[in-house]
Amino acid sequence: QELALKSLGNEGLFLFSSLDTNKDLYLSPEEFKPIAEKLTGVAPVSESEEEETPDPDGETLSIVAKFQPLVMETMTKSKDGFLGISHVALSGLRNWTAPAAPMSVLLARQFKAFLPPKNNLDLGDPWWIIPSELNIFTGYLSNNRFYPPPPKGKEVLIHKLLSMFHPRPFVRTRFAPQGAVACIQASSSFYYSIAFRIHAEFQLNEPPNFPFWFSPGQFTGYIVLSKDSSHVRDFRLFVPNNRSLNVDMEWLYGASESSNMEVDIGYLPQMELESTGPSIPSVIHDEHGNVLASRDPSGEPIQFVFEEITWQQEIPWQEAAHRLEVAMYPFKKVSYLPFTEAFERAQAEKKLVHSILLWAKPPVPLPVPGSGRTLRETVLESSPILALLNESFISSWSLVKELEELQSNRENEFYSKLAKLHLEKYNFPVEMIICLPNGTVIHHINANDFLDMTSMKPEDVESSIFSFSTNFEDPSTATYLQFLKEGLQRAKPYLQP
Repeated sequence: QELALKSLGNEGLFLFSSLDTNKDLYLSPEEFKPIAEKLTGVAPVSESEEEETPDPDGETLSIVAKFQPLVMETMTKSKDGFLGISHVALSGLRNWTAPAAPMSVLLARQFKAFLPPKNNLDLGDPWWIIPSELNIFTGYLSNNRFYPPPPKGKEVLIHKLLSMFHPRPFVRTRFAPQGAVACIQASSSFYYSIAFRIHAEFQLNEPPNFPFWFSPGQFTGYIVLSKDSSHVRDFRLFVPNNRSLNVDMEWLYGASESSNMEVDIGYLPQMELESTGPSIPSVIHDEHGNVLASRDPSGEPIQFVFEEITWQQEIPWQEAAHRLEVAMYPFKKVSYLPFTEAFERAQAEKKLVHSILLWAKPPVPLPVPGSGRTLRETVLESSPILALLNESFISSWSLVKELEELQSNRENEFYSKLAKLHLEKYNFPVEMIICLPNGTVIHHINANDFLDMTSMKPEDVESSIFSFSTNFEDPSTATYLQFLKEGLQRAKPYLQP
């Protein structure tokens, strides 16, 4: 390591390390491949693509990419004019103004990656297209990378689709939950409508600049395809834009993994792939093998009239999307309602509001110990917490920026007051709050304080908070359960009939 540093210098070693994926201080041909492709401009066909033998009579699907760049004014650092942030750091973001490939034609059979693993799955039962390989115990993948690893298996199609937006998509995010999950939304005799959710991110910078990670909250969408994958009727993939912030960004400021990392959030108006129509064959044969019709030499497709699909079973899109969300985030077995809706429900059901207020979006990987990611991968997924929240609370998960906007909106004084009461108790990065249906806060704890408490040994704490008579060995679960129960106890005088 010292010799490498002496030979290459800090920044040279940083680039070398970003390519040396197995950290053996030796670049194999596979590890050197991104640089070879960059220098030669030639990308060899991957093994996975070679395995796919094109059917000359197979159908093709035309897909268009629609992209509107990030609204820079929505980044928090825009408030001070990006003071102290070098222009070079944001160059990859500022220069990304259009999709890398506005249109692409793919084989219909490549979309078999979206088919369920077996035919007897019930509607809404999720399966993994790309399994998540990370959890709270495995940690996260390196930030010091520029070029995605070669995609394998079902990753190939996802990589190809996301490459229409930008040339460097990572189909597995650095943080859990990563991968892609799907479920059947509707079924007929010959067709499936499949809903899917993908967690992927992009690397916007290249050497000599330092890495800049662009991580949409999620990609979601649906595909309608035949059960033998020979025909695709419809396809759409998009980043939801119904929240005020939907992208996390992180960038390094130095030539090491431990270098300072800047974090910000922003709004992306549009990132979408859509089929221009159903997949179509280039040639049609009769039962004797004679050509009945073929694609016009000018490229005009064969004209078709497609039969109407009659679904024999289906579930609403919202239900399918929720099933996928719960597969990615088990803590979502508790419904987390929008802020104002949670208080309306709490008033109707005479329950307390369990509210989590955080600086960045839940899927955002905040590089701080007390992040929403840490919470949802530990206590909020535990069975005792899920049971108590479902029984006694209405839960909500909100962004600070959303509540600031709600507070400044004077059209509804009650909602403005609710937001104000929450923000008064907020400390970075995450605040857990228990309040009455009228917004009065009766208990709250900061995530950093909570994690500090649960990292102590039980005998070091002069409190009944670590009483293990509740049969919970995990101090995090015991502590959060105590927090919720204390909230219920304090609320008793207010919730008496």
